[in-house]
Amino acid sequence: MNYFHNLFRTAWLLTVVLFTACNDGDHQTSVSPKKPNILFILADDLGYGDLTCFGSHEIETPNLDALASTGIQLRNFYASSAVCTPSRAAILSGKYPIRFDIRHHFRDETDENLPAEISSMAWMLKKGGYFTAHIGKWHLGGIQEHEFNARAHGDDSVDPGPMQHGFDHYLCFIEDTVRKELFSKKRLYRDGGLHLVRNERRIPPVSGHWTDIKTDETIFLIDSLSRAGQPFFINLWYDVPHTPYEPAPAPHTEKYKARGFTGNKLLYNAMVSHMDAGIGRIVKRLKGLGELDNTLIVFTSDNGPAYFGSTGYFSGGKADLHEGGIRVPFIAAWPGNISSGVINTNVVASNVDLLPTFCKAAGVDYDGSLYDGENILPWLTGAEKAPPRREIFWQLDFYSFYPQPGDKPKPYATTALLKGSYKLLADSLEPVELFDLADDPSEMKNKVDEFTDIRDSLAIRIQKYLSDPRIVESE
Repeated sequence: MNYFHNLFRTAWLLTVVLFTACNDGDHQTSVSPKKPNILFILADDLGYGDLTCFGSHEIETPNLDALASTGIQLRNFYASSAVCTPSRAAILSGKYPIRFDIRHHFRDETDENLPAEISSMAWMLKKGGYFTAHIGKWHLGGIQEHEFNARAHGDDSVDPGPMQHGFDHYLCFIEDTVRKELFSKKRLYRDGGLHLVRNERRIPPVSGHWTDIKTDETIFLIDSLSRAGQPFFINLWYDVPHTPYEPAPAPHTEKYKARGFTGNKLLYNAMVSHMDAGIGRIVKRLKGLGELDNTLIVFTSDNGPAYFGSTGYFSGGKADLHEGGIRVPFIAAWPGNISSGVINTNVVASNVDLLPTFCKAAGVDYDGSLYDGENILPWLTGAEKAPPRREIFWQLDFYSFYPQPGDKPKPYATTALLKGSYKLLADSLEPVELFDLADDPSEMKNKVDEFTDIRDSLAIRIQKYLSDPRIVESE
């Protein structure tokens, strides 16, 4: 069945949801035409050095490069974890994942979830008059088939999914046993459209590549919402370039094959280029609708790369708290508000900052004391000079799994804290490495036994985070 036929079959549902969103008591009844749209795009396992504009000499990313040329690149931007789920929880909540005791990625077929009792990014923007949509990978619990079926029939006792976190609309891959099966067959992207859930209902099989399906759904929503004059927040989370490595549609795989790439490296490069092409289509549509100048677009990755991605000149990678596992590319564009062609090496920011930043851009009030993140919009626009960053904290259960060439860096660390240019890595509470990133961004010169005062002061801060109370889902 054609994908767009499926979309048109669900257009009535979007109309109903949009009408509800515009008339809900939690929404503004009149919307200012100057209220910007917000499009947040998240890649999965994309490395710091995987974009041409961030130094890649192997992968062509002309559309993201063009987006960067119209906005700002942050060269000191961090994911809140070196693996998927904790990082995504931090994005939606504006809080470090340790606040929810989320210390590892969620596995399919478990009942782990991000607690619904949070003021998520989607809830905040929804209350500010935005239509909120999530498209793509979720990995925060609540979208196994028995769960969304239960909710569709009024049973809210199951784990929360996207709608319970404030999204008016969502399209996700069903996170159940079928995902593991498609992973093993290396058919997740090519057969992903056969196993989708939209707004608590499993939808009929959709032909096409899962990356293209996500892109098409985004464009469909942008068209519908723009024509209705409804400001939107679209949370577009691509799965690429996460495994399984599969052929991307023409011309992407063929292009890299002609350049001599083979095997999984060929597939990895093509998957990144395929995502880049989809982002180009979205930007082109925004421009065609006259919405580009009124849309804040932010792009980043959930953590550092696995296997065939590039960490640039940083050490470590996915599942490791050295810079390669947590330093990620960041691009923000908003014509007329963010100057074009800026490469910023002064601002130090984290994905917990996205919630307060989006709220500020949207004119939505928020209580800054409730969040670990900071509003970085003045630093993106150049309205203010960025002050010294107070600190950034990471915690991650030990992963013997290390999806990079070579051995996992030693000594092992499960916590880290960055303050100023100094970064302390610890095994729980035991300091093991201290680096001055201003002098040693590749983390080659361990100063843990040399700068003892700095080591001890940062260790005290780590201890505070680990001893703080946790937010867990109420019974």
